[in-house]
Amino acid sequence: MRVLVFVLAAIIFAPAQADAKDTGLIFVSNEKTNNIIVIDPKTYQVVKDIKVARRPRDMHFNSDHTKLYVACGDDDVIDILDVAKLEIVGRLNTGPSPETFVMDEQRHRLYVSDEEGSALSIIDMEQNITVAEVPTGAEPEGVMVSEDGKTVYVTSEVGDLVHQVDADGGYVTQDVVVGTRPRRFAATPDGKELWVSCELSGEVYIIDRETFTVSGKIEFLPPGMRKSDVTPVGLTMTKDGKTAYVTLGHAAHVAVVDVPTRKIEAYVLVGKRSWGVTLSKDESKLFVANGFGDDITVIDAKTRKAIISIPVGRIPWGVVIDE
Repeated sequence: MRVLVFVLAAIIFAPAQADAKDTGLIFVSNEKTNNIIVIDPKTYQVVKDIKVARRPRDMHFNSDHTKLYVACGDDDVIDILDVAKLEIVGRLNTGPSPETFVMDEQRHRLYVSDEEGSALSIIDMEQNITVAEVPTGAEPEGVMVSEDGKTVYVTSEVGDLVHQVDADGGYVTQDVVVGTRPRRFAATPDGKELWVSCELSGEVYIIDRETFTVSGKIEFLPPGMRKSDVTPVGLTMTKDGKTAYVTLGHAAHVAVVDVPTRKIEAYVLVGKRSWGVTLSKDESKLFVANGFGDDITVIDAKTRKAIISIPVGRIPWGVVIDE
């Protein structure tokens, strides 16, 4: 009996947070309040407000989701958050005004777009040093690394360019001209196409990755909106590559696109200046950060209707989910 009581006591009083994994927690970066808001996925209540360095924007988990990396543009750092403890435990130095980044854990590298430095920084994560700076067009933003880790893609907002970068050599190999102010990427699962949101031309450009040429583009215009309000930024795709979701910025909608035909299937009303977007792991819900609404919208992917709006911090930028 004593052994049983001891075992039960050990279970009851064991620190649950120590082994937190796949919690489903929703993390939202907020540019103006310099914090990460953490939301319970079942109740949609805020469970934690984590202070970080100034102007947090892009966020990525490491492969086992023990750490969340947060680019903080006004302090030129990437903060490292312990997902189990929900606290900042480290920091990596970057170039000026890091906005977005990707991680290559096999090579222990981060590829970071330095918005004010007109460069792509290649950072050694273990040594916390910049091993190379690749010159780009002005105001680089979107960054994506190829599946084999050999190629990095980066957008230049001012140059209206997408650069193709040799990851080992640290130099641009090719450029392609796209629409006005290109922002973010999404790749089709078959590896054949790269979709690029172009904010000020109101389009998504599609690049053939084999030839590195533009193979098409998609224009958007939700009912009742002016063309000038259509400013696409965030985009994501389903795992089967059949559906893409594109946030339309000041037009306050998300476009649902059939990827094979490139046809728009629906527009979903969300909040003001919708930017960051992510799908839940089971792809049943879509989460959208509304920068001028100071909230996020949760969308039912099947019905294509908004479920709830959740207040967060000021100027939310991105959303990620621990699952």
